[in-house]
Amino acid sequence: MRSLSRLAIAISLASSPMAWAEHSSAIDDLLEAARQEPAITVYDSTGKIIEQAEAFSKKYGLKAEGVKSKAPHTLERIIREAQAGNIQTDVAILADAPAAAAQLLDTGFAYNWFPDELVDTISERYRDPLAIVMAPNVWTYNTALHDTCPIGNIWELTEPEWTRRVTMQDPLGKPSYVDWFNQMAQHGDEAMAAAYEAHYGHPLANEESATSAWVKALAANAPLLTDSDSNAAEAVASPDQQDSFIGLTSTAKFRDNANGMTLGICEDLDPWLGWTYPSIGLIASGTQSPNAAKLFLYYLLTEEGIAPQAQDGKISTRSDIALPASEPSGIGALKAQLFDYSPGTAIDDWENRQDWQDLWMLNYRR
Repeated sequence: MRSLSRLAIAISLASSPMAWAEHSSAIDDLLEAARQEPAITVYDSTGKIIEQAEAFSKKYGLKAEGVKSKAPHTLERIIREAQAGNIQTDVAILADAPAAAAQLLDTGFAYNWFPDELVDTISERYRDPLAIVMAPNVWTYNTALHDTCPIGNIWELTEPEWTRRVTMQDPLGKPSYVDWFNQMAQHGDEAMAAAYEAHYGHPLANEESATSAWVKALAANAPLLTDSDSNAAEAVASPDQQDSFIGLTSTAKFRDNANGMTLGICEDLDPWLGWTYPSIGLIASGTQSPNAAKLFLYYLLTEEGIAPQAQDGKISTRSDIALPASEPSGIGALKAQLFDYSPGTAIDDWENRQDWQDLWMLNYRR
């Protein structure tokens, strides 16, 4: 019966390279082994994981439960379960790459797995640790107040014109923001320095790095700090907003444009219009269902599996999966303008978090 099933699939999919990528004998073997294992529980910080687990269960005839949980809670849960020898969490999708690397991978409480079937479609930078999606955070403006973004260079945000008119989440309460600072310093400092020179007409001098100079100047320009993307988005583009703000928000907030918000992306901003942050997929060491766990991670790397999150602008790490045309921000056409996070250097972000938080705190002006 199984060989007949494979033959039927081969006949029906022979003309579709994309479909071939979604099916292989190795995945068949995972499914066969997973059928002998207990149900799995999957934790993620997005509520979409509930829908994804239900779809996975229906597709493969397996039982998976999705649980929405913030990254710190999931990390603590996996650590406690590992220490107690009582594994209840099988898969974790963590939007905190540095903590995942330092607290789970380096300790052996969880392990990385990459499906070799996708080696041609997932860049090496996303394989270890495995990044499922990259979540964009973009500089935004109010399209009701401006025809186009009122700035063209990220250094403009540090100038008097934008004092108290830049809004974003507080980096002291949002670790991914200071991780972004560290990633720019590691992998994008030349671009930051070039943007400075392009804007001011002379090179930046007497600074340890262009990124640290920008972070200090932005903090000193008294940005409006919020505790959520929603509040930052409302400051920029709520229906009654009369003042011009530039804000840093998740692309998921563009869903609110259907309800009267007027968010626009600052296209062609030098050097980047925003940045991405990964969700890392890990398997708990000691799970009783390692094959089902691997199959679930594989499912999230398919177009069908990631579809619920793609609607929020989260970009699959697979190069052959595009965002849907219905995604409201339009970031799919602009993703080349994003600064892209490198998961492989997440440990360096972990080790330097406190330094970047201190730099921000020392320079922040209310």
